[in-house]
Amino acid sequence: MTTRTESITAPDGLTFDGYTVLPASGAGPGVLVMQEIFGVNEYIRDVCHRLAALGYVAMAPDVYWRIERNVDIGHEPSEMPKAYGYMSSYDWTIGLGDHVAALEHLRALPETGGRAAVIGYCFGGGTSFQLAGAAKPDAVVSYYGSAVPGLLEKATDVTSPICFHFGANDPYIPGDQIAAVRAWAAGRAGVEFHEYAAGHAFDNSFSATFSDPAAAAAAWAHTVRFLATHLAP
Repeated sequence: MTTRTESITAPDGLTFDGYTVLPASGAGPGVLVMQEIFGVNEYIRDVCHRLAALGYVAMAPDVYWRIERNVDIGHEPSEMPKAYGYMSSYDWTIGLGDHVAALEHLRALPETGGRAAVIGYCFGGGTSFQLAGAAKPDAVVSYYGSAVPGLLEKATDVTSPICFHFGANDPYIPGDQIAAVRAWAAGRAGVEFHEYAAGHAFDNSFSATFSDPAAAAAAWAHTVRFLATHLAP
């Protein structure tokens, strides 16, 4: 696998980075990896490497670049206030334009052949769902996006295949909000909803607080299958 930094041009002409990992083959469909609240840290970089191992070109854009570039925060409880500070300063409207630009940049890379999906975790679970309506990615995987329930009313233009993952015991997303996403997904062609006996951020093996290996393995199996169905390398 090869790692490099892409320079992405935002709608206002400024540029920001995209941490990019190419598969051993050198080419494959793209997957845009949307970060948690902690920036493009070791966990998000690991997700990029996992996807590249499956044959995808994975790119994690620097979501907080307008606030501070290259934010990389650990998962210790003492770091949470810092992470929440960045998230509270994030502008969802301006950020969406940046993320559309990142997806189009990924699609335009010669290695991806014009195809790209989006996968997001926590904060990124919401931004990835927001992208589903704005940029029509080939597929979307949204892990425990706390913003997703609030975006459902605006999701009238969503046509991309979507795979949702939620933890039934998530203390950050009330059960009625998870139920609202489940109801929205029901009966929609190409939309999957999976729920696990786990809490928030269960995929994050770098966090002793959140990691749930059993739920992570089950969700990853669904993710691998889903991406292979809609974005086969």
